[in-house]
Amino acid sequence: MGSIAAIGEALVEIMRTELDQPLDRPAGLVGPFASGAPAIFADAVAKLGADALFVGTVGKDAFGDCIVNRLTADGVNCSAMRRHPQALTGIAFVSYRSDGSRNFVFHLADAAAAHVSLSQIPRQALDAIDHVHIMGSSLSGSEAMREACYALAAEVHGRGGTVSLDPNLRPELLPVERIREVCEPIVSRARVVLPSGAELTALTGQTEPDAGATYLLERGVELVALKLGDQGSRLYTRDGALDVAPYHISEVDPTGAGDCYDAAIIVGLAEGWDLARVGRFANAAGALATTRQGPLEGVPTRAELQRFMESQRRPL
Repeated sequence: MGSIAAIGEALVEIMRTELDQPLDRPAGLVGPFASGAPAIFADAVAKLGADALFVGTVGKDAFGDCIVNRLTADGVNCSAMRRHPQALTGIAFVSYRSDGSRNFVFHLADAAAAHVSLSQIPRQALDAIDHVHIMGSSLSGSEAMREACYALAAEVHGRGGTVSLDPNLRPELLPVERIREVCEPIVSRARVVLPSGAELTALTGQTEPDAGATYLLERGVELVALKLGDQGSRLYTRDGALDVAPYHISEVDPTGAGDCYDAAIIVGLAEGWDLARVGRFANAAGALATTRQGPLEGVPTRAELQRFMESQRRPL
């Protein structure tokens, strides 16, 4: 297996310290934490023991140092990371509501994160990519970032590699009604699609999950991994649907849970596991990711995940 690549936004996250504190008035904040959905995915891939490459851009500033230092320490190949000489590192300010939802204020469109291109990937690193993971948030970030995602997906797919897509809707970045349009070039090449229920509807126009999954499978997708939150997940293939039970834990911070779930799915598939094993592994990774505050703080290692699953009497 070659490397698993993620491309898109790298940013720092600065978060409210208490629930139900909006971002339009003074209140406590904590951070910066290294973040960005593709960066979290790459970090999780590395900590699960696979070869992870991250393609993104940060500024020549302290926030950029925060991101590069953290990803490097966790084992991510950052040879395709660019330090932009003028633009500042991207920032997301986040508040949390009691119902579990979040509100974001992004500084991305004019930030370093928007300046991503295929040319920043060293030839040796590009040739080693066997799989590339694309996020809807990256497709929404800027035209340059979107075109870089399309180009890398086409490059990897064109020489026999595989592609996955997490629609990862961010209404703050792009209207929901445009998500199908911007995701289409990735859907047409994707082996795996990993949506939530609302994202599956936005991607397919189908209100029923089964119908949405069938639409994607008929398009050539091999696996639709539907995230169901505290209900676990459902894995659709042309052979049918498999419900995977959730792991129940006390949630601290949901940021990054879906990205860790994605990483575990892709790593499990790369290792040739059966679908039930892949699903248990991914549900456990997503659950553990919520147990600490900060996007990367709850990302589990393979050993931590194994211990957690054994404690739940559902070993890997």
